[in-house]
Amino acid sequence: MLVRNWMKATPATVTGDMLLSEANHIFSETSVVALPVVEDGRLRGLLTRTNCLRAAHHVARTQSPDEFAFFSTQLRVRDLMVRNPATVQADDTMESVLQKGQELQVGQFPVMDKGEVVGVISANEIFALAAHFLGAFERRSGVTLAPMAIVPGTMARVTDIVEKAGAEVVAIYPIACGKPGNALKKLIVRFHGSSAAAVSAALEAAGYAVIESVEDAQAIAKAA
Repeated sequence: MLVRNWMKATPATVTGDMLLSEANHIFSETSVVALPVVEDGRLRGLLTRTNCLRAAHHVARTQSPDEFAFFSTQLRVRDLMVRNPATVQADDTMESVLQKGQELQVGQFPVMDKGEVVGVISANEIFALAAHFLGAFERRSGVTLAPMAIVPGTMARVTDIVEKAGAEVVAIYPIACGKPGNALKKLIVRFHGSSAAAVSAALEAAGYAVIESVEDAQAIAKAA
C-alpha cells in the first residue's frame, strides 16, 4: 500500500507571511490537521492544527486586548511553523510511514513527489487504514489467538478450522509481539456467518489458545 493512495491529496497550503489568525480560520473551517508552508514552489515548513489552536486558545484564556491584537495583526505562520519538517514520498509504503512516525513521534507528514508537495498523510489516514483492515464499517465477528510461531501452513490450517465451524473467513492478520524480530505472533481472524463462540470452541479443540473474541452485534440481534 502506497502513501499516494491513502494521503489527503492536493492539500491547502499557506505561506510563512500569512497571519496566524488567517491560518487558524482555515483550521476552524476545515478538517485538515496540518498545512504545508510553501513558498516559491518549495516546502518551507509545516503548521499543525494543534500548535495553531493552542496559540489561539492561549489568547482567548488571557482575555488580553494586547495579546489578541498581536495574534490578529502581527503573529505570522513562520513564527509558529515547524521548520524543515520530516517528509515522506508519495511512493513510500504505509508501513514505512508508520515506522517513521513512531520513531520521530510525528503525527503528520507532508507528502512529496519530484520535489513538490502533493499531499499530507496524518494519523487520520492511518486510522482509516486500520479501520479498513479491521473491518470497522463491516459486520464481522473475530477472534485473536495467543502468540505462536507462524510456520508454513499455519494460516491455512486456522482458516480451515474456522470455515468448518460454519464461518466465512474475510481477513486474517499475523501481529508481531514484543520487540522486532520476535518469532511469536498473535493471529487475528475476522469472519462472517458463525458465532464467535462456535469458532473459538473449534479453534481451542484444535489446540489453539483464544485470548479474545468479538461478536458481530448485528448478527446477534438478528439471531435473537
